Amino acid sequence: MELNSVILTTGSSVGFFKLVNYGVGKLPIPETAQRNVWKWKNISTSFVHSLLTGVWSVLCFCMHPQMAEDLIETYSVFSHALVSVSIGYFIYDFFDMVINQKISHLWELLFHHVVVITCFGISVLTCRYVGFAVVALLVEINSIFLHLRQVLRMASLAKNTFYRVNSMINLGTYVVFRINTLAWMTRWLVLNRDLIPLISYTIGSVGLAIMTVMNIVLFYRLMRSDFMKSSREKDVRKEKEKEM
Repeated sequence: MELNSVILTTGSSVGFFKLVNYGVGKLPIPETAQRNVWKWKNISTSFVHSLLTGVWSVLCFCMHPQMAEDLIETYSVFSHALVSVSIGYFIYDFFDMVINQKISHLWELLFHHVVVITCFGISVLTCRYVGFAVVALLVEINSIFLHLRQVLRMASLAKNTFYRVNSMINLGTYVVFRINTLAWMTRWLVLNRDLIPLISYTIGSVGLAIMTVMNIVLFYRLMRSDFMKSSREKDVRKEKEKEM
């Protein structure tokens, strides 16, 4: 894809997610979520991005399996467009957070977005490592359930069966599509060190290291919130029943 096509695709993506965010705001919002309408709209827009790019990344490898054998040079217009669309989303989300929230509250996410935009930007501009970027977007399969979890919590639906099922799927896909994917990407980067320029290797290594630390911390928080907390609550209830 030429530079003009990349700019057009990325710019269109920014506009698309802006429209999605606007559309979410026009839909009925749960009463409990009205205390933070911006967050509700932001998470809902992120959910749409995850659903779109998660399915799209799987289709890329199904439609162009050769890309799995060569993550550096081999790619398709379909996969290149996916990475460009995802860049558009992260650009949109970055400015949405900067404009509407205090930077001190979201610096981790903002830093994450800068790293992703930089790595994906190198990929689409050089037309190299597109397959590697598509592998990274497999993480969005887990993000579908991660964002759905946040939506359910904001709608005060954190104690029903659907939420508990989603929590288990979220944790399972977290291990498979987030932790395992990052571990595989790190291994691939080390094994292909001689094929990658020093600058790209350094940026990729630093980016993966940051992502790995952030995801381990998030995994612990999810475990503590959805499973450890429920176990503690059960113990407390049992103690109260004994006292009675």
